[in-house]
Amino acid sequence: MAGGADSCFLGFDFSTQQLKVIAVDGNLEVIVQSSVQFDSELPEFRTRGGVHIHDDKLTVTSPALMFVKALDVLLEKMRNAGFDFSRVKAISGSGQQHGSVFWRKGARQTLNHLDPQKHLHLQLQECFALQDCPVWMDSSTSDQCQFLEAAVGGAQRLADITGSRAYERFTGSQIAKIYRSKPEEFSETERISLISSFASSLFLGDYAPIDFSDGSGMNLMDIFERRWSQVCLDAAAPQLAERLGDLTPSAAVLGCVSLYYTERFGFAPSCKVVAFTGDNPGSLAGMRLQEGDLAVSLGTSDTVFLWIRDPRPSTEGHIFCNPVDCGAYMALICFKNGSFPRERIRDECAGGSWERFSAALRSTPMGNHGNLGMYFDVMEITPPAAGVHRFNAEGQRVSWFEQDVEIRALLEGQFLAKRVHAEKLGYKILAGTRVLATGGASSNKDILQVLSDVFNAPVYTIDVTDSACLGCAYRALHALEAETGASFTETLRNAPEPQLAVRPTPGAQEHDAGYGGNKLPDELLKDRRQT
Repeated sequence: MAGGADSCFLGFDFSTQQLKVIAVDGNLEVIVQSSVQFDSELPEFRTRGGVHIHDDKLTVTSPALMFVKALDVLLEKMRNAGFDFSRVKAISGSGQQHGSVFWRKGARQTLNHLDPQKHLHLQLQECFALQDCPVWMDSSTSDQCQFLEAAVGGAQRLADITGSRAYERFTGSQIAKIYRSKPEEFSETERISLISSFASSLFLGDYAPIDFSDGSGMNLMDIFERRWSQVCLDAAAPQLAERLGDLTPSAAVLGCVSLYYTERFGFAPSCKVVAFTGDNPGSLAGMRLQEGDLAVSLGTSDTVFLWIRDPRPSTEGHIFCNPVDCGAYMALICFKNGSFPRERIRDECAGGSWERFSAALRSTPMGNHGNLGMYFDVMEITPPAAGVHRFNAEGQRVSWFEQDVEIRALLEGQFLAKRVHAEKLGYKILAGTRVLATGGASSNKDILQVLSDVFNAPVYTIDVTDSACLGCAYRALHALEAETGASFTETLRNAPEPQLAVRPTPGAQEHDAGYGGNKLPDELLKDRRQT
């Protein structure tokens, strides 16, 4: 193990609403957690939910300097609480995916010569060509998305190169918009960072490269060659490669913390900075996914994480380079309609009671006698559909279900969609497949039973809060151990194991043809796309 119990490793997460940190010791025990809430603790930036929503309701940004000041505040909080920074052997972190920071010409010189007597935010306040960064909530780049797809030969061709079709929040289209709408600011830009590489730059005291995994979420990187795609760069803006800099493996040690941190906070001069990555890749590390696993986060939105070897990029979902195994990939599919439809159906069909909701699941059979529903309270991402769509056993549309049938139809529809789209991206359910469940709904065993039956695989729960933070603390430790050839899994061999929650109901295997993406789901998915 790299260091003993006296060593520690920091994982940061520059998320939408807050900056968080977790420290783990050499035995993988969490010893410190802290955070800074942007809205309440940095009110001078006037954010709501950590962002500025502009008048057009489509443009959503966050102040670059807010992230810097949050780091000032967080490190001072830790110091005031008595945290010993000299114990830290390595740090890593994550940032909300798809956000970008535009550094002004001359900013590198400032980063290289930080004064430990002064706060970071006071020294960097003139370093940004754009004061506000585009973030993942921005949806103002439809024109740029269409142009990018046309430039490379269509949506599927773009997915074949970059892992995703053009998405409005992705960095390539955001850069294209800035280039055309703010040409003066673009010409003043010396370097474009993702929020993840921006954050690691703060610790290095120099521009940090973008890592492979977060770089996969830009529509600019060839995920198979692990280099910038020239055709995509050319479609976004001129001289873009020099502004983006190099790409780097996600486990790369970038260097040591700058003198600013050793002199101001007492970090050891040997403390390593490991490449920062996106929050979703960070979560994959925190959830400790292994090859063949699938993770389902059941929250306000539902997210499926997949570890795959042979990806099949699609116009639905995303393929990223795997952050903990350079030879593998992770797939991610996000569904907007997660907890809100579950809560609405609970209120309408179970009197607002999760106990009655669960009882309804126990009283209805697996497969729901062929009745299935698709419940899109808001416009869905995959597929782009809205409204409620109910189907009977013959695949015919119906206008209503009995209450208990409605409850099971909702859950089986949600989980079927997850399975079918996972398989379309190249995921294979095998004998050893584990489904790891996290998020609010993972505390309900009856909901997990439906998940287990639909995937015909055992479901494990993982008690992980702030999984991106924790994952990046793990990644910091792994980067040091990887120098001796240790895999990520070997590094975490002493970490707490996920707990078995449920196994598939007897008969789920025989039922698998209906659940597993054959005739029934395909027909329903086709209906969904037409609506």
